Amino acid sequence: MPKAKVNRTTNAPAGGSGVSRTPVKINTTQTPTWYKVIMFGLMAIGLLWLVVNYIAGPSIPFMVELNAWNYVIGFGMFVLGLLMTMGWR
Repeated sequence: MPKAKVNRTTNAPAGGSGVSRTPVKINTTQTPTWYKVIMFGLMAIGLLWLVVNYIAGPSIPFMVELNAWNYVIGFGMFVLGLLMTMGWR
């Protein structure tokens, strides 16, 4: 079977490959402690809110008044904590 002819007339740099070998500086700053506390706190409070709503919700007057909004509050806090994990280094 005949081999295909390879054309080497590309706009590649003189080094051969088109990959830059210049080192890239990576931001190595640590996430502040207050950020981690808020992040994990939101996740824990959201989960705790959902668990308390499930176990003792009907016997807590303000949770009865919130009705289905308890799920929005619990999942909202939990999801906010999860979204904050994207900024954690």
